[in-house]
Amino acid sequence: MSEISLQEEFTKFESIFVRHRNVLMVQADLSPIFTDYYVHLMEQKIKYSPELDRQMKDFLAALSLHLVARPWAETTAWTANLRAPRVNFFVTGSCTHELITGRLFTEDVREPDRNLLYSQTTVPGKKPRVSTIEVEDNNPLQWLDHYYEQSEQRPGKCLDLGEDQYVLFAAQPGYDQEWFDSLDAKIAKDVLKTEETKLLETRKLRFHCGCSVEKVLPALGVWASKPDELFQGAEQVTVQCPRCASNYLITPAILQKYLEES
Repeated sequence: MSEISLQEEFTKFESIFVRHRNVLMVQADLSPIFTDYYVHLMEQKIKYSPELDRQMKDFLAALSLHLVARPWAETTAWTANLRAPRVNFFVTGSCTHELITGRLFTEDVREPDRNLLYSQTTVPGKKPRVSTIEVEDNNPLQWLDHYYEQSEQRPGKCLDLGEDQYVLFAAQPGYDQEWFDSLDAKIAKDVLKTEETKLLETRKLRFHCGCSVEKVLPALGVWASKPDELFQGAEQVTVQCPRCASNYLITPAILQKYLEES
């Protein structure tokens, strides 16, 4: 691990119940997550356009807040498949493991007939919960709103408060609909001053994938009987992590050792 990577910090998330409004509020300053995300991009020599970069940050923020609003044991992955630009956004995270990660797919992306958000939530010992919803725009914060309406069966609202501050409001039974519908960034910033609230819990997440050479090698299992086709005379090939786009150099010797041990 590089010296830069050792600077990883956790982001603290606060779950707050807004009394009399029956609304759960999750808030956080995501600067540490974004810092590690940019360090990761720099280390992997990845650069996105300003628009895609903004969307990716919002997508990371939306899933992070959602994870904290949900039970601890859940691991969730979201994939957004867009028509224009033709790109796939992927984020996944777990409060149990205290991590969030993600990447963009910008090459060889299948063009859908409409913008789609795929969600898969897993809990140990249970079948994965899968849902697909159509999203009408390219705003990841709005995707969360659509997801709550269609999959959570309750209103949700995610807001960017500026300076890497984000907040999620999730309606609870008997919520104040008029107040909820009026929520915007200005009102959200003052909720702790204007409403009666109770801190329920705090959680923490960091941008981290946990991938390694050993974990990406199984993807090369199909080449076990034809390594010459894989390497084509080269001394090494590059294998990319599907979760975070980290690159790993694989040599014939590394592949052969993995095949023998497995």
